[in-house]
Amino acid sequence: MMLLFMVKEKINWARFFSNDIKFTIKLDNWHDKYEYFINQKTINPITGEEKFTHARLVAAYKSLRTHLPYLFTHKKYKKFKIPNTTNCLDGGVFSPMKC
Repeated sequence: MMLLFMVKEKINWARFFSNDIKFTIKLDNWHDKYEYFINQKTINPITGEEKFTHARLVAAYKSLRTHLPYLFTHKKYKKFKIPNTTNCLDGGVFSPMKC
């Protein structure tokens, strides 16, 4: 449970870093530190099939690596005034107040 808390805290890095280079370095350092844990696999005793023990963590990391070029788009193209959140897209009753 503690590791999941640490992962949650680490994923919030994007808020505090000013550019994608710093975020990428921190993400890579995090992956290097916990690589053994991330890559653990569990074998199903009945079918013999191997699966990642922490599949959701692997999926989250791969998603971050895949979408990294797009995470800081709002900072790269400031002239377009792209919001850094999706609050305006939510479409709720109070969404106009958030924009």
